[in-house]
Amino acid sequence: MIKSQIPLAERLRPATLNELVGQQHLTGKGSILRTAIENGKVPSMILWGPPGVGKTTIANIIAQTLQVPFYTLSAISSGVKEVREVIEAAKTQQNVILFIDEIHRFNKGQQDALLGAVEKGIIILIGATTENPSFEVNSALLSRCQVYVLKPLDEEELIGLLQHAIATDEILSSKKIEIKETAALINISGGDARKLLNLLELVTEALGDDIVITDDKVMEIAQQRIAIYDKSGEQHYDIISAFIKSIRGSDPNGALYWLARMIEGGEDVKFIARRLLILASEDIGNANPNALLLANATFDAVNKIGYPESRIILSQCVTYLASSAKSNAAVTAISEAMAAVQQHGDLPVPLHIRNAPTKLMKTLNYGKDYAYSHNYENNFAAQEYLPRELSGTAFYKPGKNAREEELRKFLKSLWKDKYKY
Repeated sequence: MIKSQIPLAERLRPATLNELVGQQHLTGKGSILRTAIENGKVPSMILWGPPGVGKTTIANIIAQTLQVPFYTLSAISSGVKEVREVIEAAKTQQNVILFIDEIHRFNKGQQDALLGAVEKGIIILIGATTENPSFEVNSALLSRCQVYVLKPLDEEELIGLLQHAIATDEILSSKKIEIKETAALINISGGDARKLLNLLELVTEALGDDIVITDDKVMEIAQQRIAIYDKSGEQHYDIISAFIKSIRGSDPNGALYWLARMIEGGEDVKFIARRLLILASEDIGNANPNALLLANATFDAVNKIGYPESRIILSQCVTYLASSAKSNAAVTAISEAMAAVQQHGDLPVPLHIRNAPTKLMKTLNYGKDYAYSHNYENNFAAQEYLPRELSGTAFYKPGKNAREEELRKFLKSLWKDKYKY
């Protein structure tokens, strides 16, 4: 292959841990994964993180460092047959590594085919996933693997990668390149090293030999041609962001368009349905509690049916959620409550609402003066439930839509002036 035809991200793919950018918590000196590699005792593992942060690279480095047989499968194009073929080949070898990209796309049967070989040590499994393995990987298989979480690259790491590329790449180093501004490059890449390098290559090709990179030029070129580099799904997070924001903004038409983009792109139906479940609480909440019920029913239904019919179920749910009243009171409430916990630490539980199962606890006034709500009119007894230091703090603040206004009035009628509902 002609050198210039190899993408920049592939030309610069690290061959050793010392060359790897980012993930120092896993691969830095003294880290758990680096120590395992240096000792030659690598466990089966799941590498979980967003695109372009080094999952495939780490798998390749492990194989090169240990000098062991290395097989690669993609869950998109491979099935049980290919898995079994690798396992059979591994039985005649030692310390065989099987790398499965996008392992979350394997169904239960395909994942089950790996179990015996992983348990018996016939293969060392390295699975890469952008999805939470707790949801996407069978518990039996997950229990046999270490899960390592990879992080998006930060701004300093991305800028360092840009400088490294310009200084060391055979093609870029032959050009006169000046980077005046990096904000656009960093923002568009979103912590994705591969996307950053692909964008850098795109910009340098568009600007010729005497290159001055500014944010305006990057945005202009990216808007015209960035889709060229999205064939492998690098728009994944941009599109889901547009999808969620369309629903949050009560635009069913925009939401349907981005839904169609994901369906046409082969997006995992569970990924879409799970995001709808989260949105139903985060952006709608008690403004319309039925939203969560419908989103949950949608998640169950599309998992049973799959494509193409599940597009209809998704469309129904998406248009319902987009057309629903909105409230983020649930998410802001728990965020404020957690902030209070972090700020004040472990405040003691008020004595009157502590449990008192023993005589000693009762002598210490545990549960004393507790008012059992159902013994009072309207099943309500005004008493303190928060620690003394937080008395009167209202974490939950209902919105101004019709349903939450009812909640607001109800709570205010109960608590009168204690909370500012």
